[in-house]
Formats: sequence, structure tokens, C-alpha cells
Amino acid sequence: MEDEIKHGNVTHVPNKGSPESPHVACSDNNNNNNQNNNNKEQDRFLPIANVSRILKKVIPSNGKISKDAKETIQECVSEFISFVTGEASDKCQREKRKTINGDDIIWAITTLGFEEYVGPLKLYLSKYREMEGEKLIFPKQQRSDQRRQHSEYEQNI
Repeated sequence: MEDEIKHGNVTHVPNKGSPESPHVACSDNNNNNNQNNNNKEQDRFLPIANVSRILKKVIPSNGKISKDAKETIQECVSEFISFVTGEASDKCQREKRKTINGDDIIWAITTLGFEEYVGPLKLYLSKYREMEGEKLIFPKQQRSDQRRQHSEYEQNI
């Protein structure tokens, strides 16, 4: 089939069904156990509860989202994450590194043609790193403050 896309041992075939349904039909080349294969496919997806929570934040409060729409977004988001992560992973392998970092993700997003998202992502990454740095500093600072207070207490006795 000319429309088939190989991904591991799963072949993705665009659904030739109704134009309203942009789903992708998946057939496993091993054909062992459909339930087991479905579970493996679901393990690859972002949890539907997370997708629903994000969708609820961006639609009007009285808006509703069908199950079909949630599942379609779930599949698209999961595929996008795999696409970007795969590109970042390839870069890390070429550089003989094992850990993908935020800069690698931003590089991949730029390389894949999503430049309009780079500015907001860099800002988010900067704020995230700032918050992570504060998490590392405050516990040490609190311990230092406690030691100083304890020392001052002992000196006053």
C-alpha cells in the first residue's frame, strides 16, 4: 500500500472512511492479540484525562468535547510528542549524549518547522529552570537559617 507509514512493527494506514473522521487505522504486523496490541497502542498515548483537562482549559465553560474529538486530539498530540522527541533523540545520539534536555526539544521544534513556537517555549523553559533552581536553593537556605537560629539560641543560653 502506498499510503502505509511504518512505525516500529505497527503499520499506520490512513482511514479511507468518512471525510469527517480523520482517524488512522492501525494494523499490527504480528497480529497476535488485538486486546494486547490495543493496550500497547494506548501506552504510547498521552493519558486521555490529561488531554481532557487541557482541552477544558481552552474551550468556553459551557463548551463540550465529544469522546471522538478527545481521542483524535490524544492521538495527534501523542504523535507530535513522538515526532519532536524522535528528532531531539537523533540529535543526542549524533552528539553521543543519552539525555534529551529542553534545549534539544527547542532545537527539534525549530528544525521541524515550528519556529513560531520557539519564543514562547524558550520563555517557558527559562522560567521553569528558574523555578527548579529556586527549589534547589530554598531547602539549603532553610537549613542554613535553621542552623543559624539554633546557633544563636545556644549562644543566648
